[in-house]
Amino acid sequence: MNFTPDEMMVVCMAHQIEDGEVVVQGLATPLVGAAYLLARHTHAPNLYFLSAIGQGICRQPAPLGLTRVESLWLDRAMTNVGFVRGVADVMPSLFPKEYFRPAQVDPHGNFNNIAFGNEYHHPRLRLPGTGGIPDVTTYLNDICLYVPRHSRVTFVPKLDFHSGLGHNPARTRGEGPNFLVTNLGVFDFAHDDSSTIKKDSSNSYHDSHTQVKRMRLISYFPGVEISRIQAKTGFDFLISSDVHQTVPPTTEELRLLREEIDPLGIRRLESLSGTKRRELLHEIIALEAGP
Repeated sequence: MNFTPDEMMVVCMAHQIEDGEVVVQGLATPLVGAAYLLARHTHAPNLYFLSAIGQGICRQPAPLGLTRVESLWLDRAMTNVGFVRGVADVMPSLFPKEYFRPAQVDPHGNFNNIAFGNEYHHPRLRLPGTGGIPDVTTYLNDICLYVPRHSRVTFVPKLDFHSGLGHNPARTRGEGPNFLVTNLGVFDFAHDDSSTIKKDSSNSYHDSHTQVKRMRLISYFPGVEISRIQAKTGFDFLISSDVHQTVPPTTEELRLLREEIDPLGIRRLESLSGTKRRELLHEIIALEAGP
């Protein structure tokens, strides 16, 4: 059965979920929501959901939605805690798993959702902002990242601004990201001496003086060459000694995703931009409104 990169991403993200975990969903992240729902439908029926949308904790997750999603989450909440209390009080005690979508990410998993450009008050482009990212990434042990459109715009050797803490010598608690998936492949983070790495033009290894973990390719999507992934990344990444093609989604996973979890294709909004995204938004709104 044919599948799209966004479906491949959802399946890879779902496979990282373990039964009984507390998982967090932020705002405007339908790929994450689809992944959590797929995990719940398959191997992880006992998840707890902490949602920034409903600002509460749920055992029964809200289905993917667009125009009524806040009501769906609020109606299912076991308790409502508010955004600030959720980030500052609840999450530090539960140590949940959370996926973040960085606008920029460096080789060590530090990331930026603040702005593009070197001048904060006059940026080239203002980004959505950090929310609770600077708080929770300093103590969470289970941070995952996802990038719907892999490019040198996102994967940069140095961040314009620093909002999410990755594998950083300044870290005093928690762990940096342990998983990253894009529309091209799957990565983890490892020390340089555990993998092979290409040399740069000066014939020296990047970051050979430090043991800070670095992004490492562990699998590539069907039809994608490693050389293409490297060409779209603004720095050299590690390559696992057993790098391989990513296992495709099963027929049942695709059926669940397309027919039960997200029949409107809301997850596709994160992969589109411009006119195509606007057209899909109007289509989804019309379908949700009904006849």
